Amino acid sequence: MVDTLGVAVVGFGWMGRVHTQAYARVPHHYPQLSLRPHLVTVAEEVPGRAEEAAAQFGFASTTRDWREVAADPRVQAVSITAPNFLHREIGVAMAEAGKHIWIEKPVGLTAGDARAVADAAAKAGVRSAVGFNYRNAPAVEAARELIAAGELGTVTHVRVRLFSDYAAHPQGALTWRYERERGGSGVLGDLASHGADLARFLLGDIDRLTADTAIFVPERARPTGATAGHSLATGELGPVENEDYVNCLLRFASGARGVLEACRVSVGEQNNYGFEVHGTKGAVFWDFRRMGELGISRGTTYQDQPVSTVYVGPGDGDFGAFQPGAANAMGYDDLKVVEAYRFLRSIAAGTSHGATLADAVHSAAVLDAMARSAESGAWVAVAPAG
Repeated sequence: MVDTLGVAVVGFGWMGRVHTQAYARVPHHYPQLSLRPHLVTVAEEVPGRAEEAAAQFGFASTTRDWREVAADPRVQAVSITAPNFLHREIGVAMAEAGKHIWIEKPVGLTAGDARAVADAAAKAGVRSAVGFNYRNAPAVEAARELIAAGELGTVTHVRVRLFSDYAAHPQGALTWRYERERGGSGVLGDLASHGADLARFLLGDIDRLTADTAIFVPERARPTGATAGHSLATGELGPVENEDYVNCLLRFASGARGVLEACRVSVGEQNNYGFEVHGTKGAVFWDFRRMGELGISRGTTYQDQPVSTVYVGPGDGDFGAFQPGAANAMGYDDLKVVEAYRFLRSIAAGTSHGATLADAVHSAAVLDAMARSAESGAWVAVAPAG
């Protein structure tokens, strides 16, 4: 028997669209799921945007006030894809209203924000999902299994990179992303949050770190109207208040070492995200731009040991829900379908599947430690997530 679950989307920029499309696709890729999402309502304060979303995707109703979503008895689950500064208020309110929450990272502006939403969800007994989509790539899950099985020996060090050019244009609009009050951190919350989650997903908890940050584009033009994505502007200049770049040395609880580097103004880099994990017997390499591939070196040769390219297939992660054989490509939106499925499965089963608010609290604690270290120049202990 298949039950219907009323869902809502709060905030309909690019990510709100991605969540909506993922809900629509879940039944196509996971026909066995006992819940079918029904698009009840979309909340967006920009005039006309919610109505456009309803016309295109079939939401039953629209609103400009997210509080109406919290009060709507038709809604059992909510995607929160609004700007960062709204995450805590909306997330806590939705949890207290008994709504299950699928929320985008970094879940607020600080670890305190993420913890407040997590605590509200735990108290209300609702399920959660967080937008750490890169861990959903079948190749990443396969790499984690290799590491856990000891195929690389004892892990010695990891390098995680997230380089993008989305903010490289000097005429990029001064949106909320570049303001401390509304965006919080800059590349820390946007890209390094993914890096912190990937590092922990692969190697376990991070114990201590030291970080350095920089702003390379100090001023941007204020937009004259509503923006979507990373648009350009030519208005009055205003200051960029948060970091464009971070470089961080990591020490894991396991004893492994790591480097995490992220930049949003890297000219010539388009979504250059990936990792390299080295151990005493081998290594594994992953690049998001070749999402279905792993570079793997393992054995007992040690010196001059070759690296093989392996294409993940139906036996890895959720690959089989999308493609019938190895080397058939998956894409970014597919990772969000996996995320939506795991969120809905968590609701149906009453047991968490995939990244949750607990993972968001861990990531946020790492980001807070990075910010403190960048300010002090010292090694900083990562606060316990609990």
